Amino acid sequence: MKKSFDVIAIIGKPRDQKAIQTHVDLYHWLTKQGYKALIDARLSSILTDIPDEHFASIVDVGDLADLAIVVGGDGNMLGAARVLSRFDIKVIGVNRGSLGFLTDLNPENFKEALSKVLAGNYIEEQRFLLEAEIHRHDQIKSHNAALNEVVLHPGQVAHMIEFEVYIDNTFSFSQRSDGLIVSTPTGSTAYSLSGGGPILSPSLNAISLVPMFPHTLSCRPIVVDSNRHIKLLIPPHNLGMQEVSCDGQVSLPVSPGDEVHIYRSPNTLHLIHPEHYSYYHVLREKLGWSNKLF
Repeated sequence: MKKSFDVIAIIGKPRDQKAIQTHVDLYHWLTKQGYKALIDARLSSILTDIPDEHFASIVDVGDLADLAIVVGGDGNMLGAARVLSRFDIKVIGVNRGSLGFLTDLNPENFKEALSKVLAGNYIEEQRFLLEAEIHRHDQIKSHNAALNEVVLHPGQVAHMIEFEVYIDNTFSFSQRSDGLIVSTPTGSTAYSLSGGGPILSPSLNAISLVPMFPHTLSCRPIVVDSNRHIKLLIPPHNLGMQEVSCDGQVSLPVSPGDEVHIYRSPNTLHLIHPEHYSYYHVLREKLGWSNKLF
C-alpha cells in the first residue's frame, strides 16, 4: 500500500471505555501497517501497556505527525483544531460522539475507509478559524481562537446587554439582546443554527452574525465577507461581567467599556474526509432532511 503519511497521532480524551478501546484498536492497527503511531499524552495513565515513547502532547503532535486522527465527538475535534491549525498537519475524525458533523469515520468499521485515506484517496478542505481578542484601555487582555463560533453573552445570569457592532471600524448597528453569535461556515450547523442563523457551505469565505433573542424583531442575522474585522463595543453602563465564549469551551471575561475584536485567523484546519464524502449527505443525515423523491 502506498503511504501518504509516516507518523500518525491519535488524539482525544475519551469519556467512556468504548472510546478508549477505539484508541487502542487504532494504535495496534496502525503499528501493524508499519506506521509510527503517537497517542495523546493525556491517556498515558490509562493505556499503561503502550510504551511511554509513543505518547505526545497535542503541541508535539503538531510538530511530529503528518496526520492526526481525532477520536470522539465534535467537541474533541474543536479542541484539537484550535491547536493543530497552527501546524502543517492533516486531521480526520472517528465519531465517538452524538452528531459528528466533523468526525466521519465509523469506530466499529474504520479499517477499510482509513486504509483508502492512508493511501492518499481522500478529500481535503481548508476550514478557517476566528480569532477573538478582548481589548481594555488599548491593551489586549485575553485572546483565543474558535473553529465554530465566538459568542458574546451575559455570563451565568441571563439578562439583556447592549452593545455596538462595527465592521471594518465602521459603525453598523447597536443591539439590545442576550448576545451575539459570530460564526464560521463550520459553526453554521452548530450553536448558530440553533439561534436561527443560516447554514453556510464550508467553502464560503463568510462569517455570520446572529443575534440572540434581540429586543426588536427587526434584528436579523447578517452574513459578511470573512476578511471583515468585527468589533463589538460594550458601553460602560452595562451591568456586571459579560463573557466571550470560543467554541463553547473557552471563556474570556468582558467588562463594561471593553472592546471585543473578532477576525479571521491566519491559521486553517486541514480537515480531510474519505473520498466519497458529501457535505449535503451529512446535512441530510444529521438534520433529518428528506431523501430523494424518486
